[in-house]
Amino acid sequence: MADKITINDDSTLNVSDNPIIPFIEGDGTGVDIWPAAKLVLDAAAGKYGKTIEWIEVLAGEKAFDATGDWLPQETVDTFQEYLIGIKGPLTTPIGGGFRSLNVALRQLLDLYVCLRPVRWFTGVPSPVKHPELVDMVIFRENTEDIYAGIEAEAGSDEADRLRAAIHDIFGRDIRADSGIGIKPVSKTGSQRLQRAALNYAVKKNRSRVHWVHKGNIMKFTEGAFMNWGYELVREEFSDVAVGWDDCGGDPGDKILVQDAIADIALQQVLTRPAEFDVIATMNLNGDYISDALAAQVGGIGIAPGANVNYVTGHGIFEATHGTAPKYAGQDKVNPSSVLLSGVLMFEHLGWQDAADDIIRAVEQTIGEKIVTYDFARLMDGATEVACSAFGEAIVERL
Repeated sequence: MADKITINDDSTLNVSDNPIIPFIEGDGTGVDIWPAAKLVLDAAAGKYGKTIEWIEVLAGEKAFDATGDWLPQETVDTFQEYLIGIKGPLTTPIGGGFRSLNVALRQLLDLYVCLRPVRWFTGVPSPVKHPELVDMVIFRENTEDIYAGIEAEAGSDEADRLRAAIHDIFGRDIRADSGIGIKPVSKTGSQRLQRAALNYAVKKNRSRVHWVHKGNIMKFTEGAFMNWGYELVREEFSDVAVGWDDCGGDPGDKILVQDAIADIALQQVLTRPAEFDVIATMNLNGDYISDALAAQVGGIGIAPGANVNYVTGHGIFEATHGTAPKYAGQDKVNPSSVLLSGVLMFEHLGWQDAADDIIRAVEQTIGEKIVTYDFARLMDGATEVACSAFGEAIVERL
């Protein structure tokens, strides 16, 4: 009999060998990539006597067609109840409603960490000379920054009132035809993200943590993020980590914590990737950096993602690419993004052996040049296979 995943008082999960996990198939190519990923996930779990009872919940176009709602409350409630879920890509509604269904889910469930590991699989086509040096994990803050969605349209009453308030408080005049957005960055939001990044670095034996920010310009938001990060290291992690200024760049056997201005970091992750390990940053920076890094190792088609609240235990693991509707139903596209997001989910559940098996099988399959069209067109001597056949090839190598 299948069981709900539950959480203990110390924020650890109780996961049986037969958990119930909700899933969203996804729009567009979700109809292709989800079945291929599910095939591999089920096979890897089955090796260790584990089975998953998948329950489908609706969001995006499928939900709108069935219910008239892009994100039904029932879906949110199900994720809330069952703690862990996985999803394919979702369409962003045009002309009203949610700005982004992905952002809405993150905010409604307070999934404050967007976890984006970036690593290279041997044989994957890359535009850089040494993609094997890219092995980074991005912790992107999910709930604040300009993604908080506090905006006023140009010419609206809200914008006029904000302009007047800014003039009264700061003595600054904003053009009358301006849209205005508000960028909240809190100590609470910053430090819970940074705490998660530091805990991850300790658990995974990582050697460096970078705070990436634009604090030289935005001193009281992004600059504060940096300062709060160093404060956290001194107050809660001094036994295992040390800031650059407190050790002169020589951390001994501790994790070295340093910071980098965002524009410089975007250069250095390309020119000096071996110097970066775990990166914690705010919402917009994290969006740019994680996608830019993915390009170095094969693109977002192979990039996994997780949205997690480490306190409540909630997590939604998701494909990081778009819906690619012109390829929907063609059994053509690469399922690796949602599959590798499932690997992150297995790691989160404590199913490390099954997760490791999938990684080895994916690497072996790609190493043998058995790939979907996106990689086949860039590789000499590749065997191009369908999305479903790629999943089957991975299962054969488990």
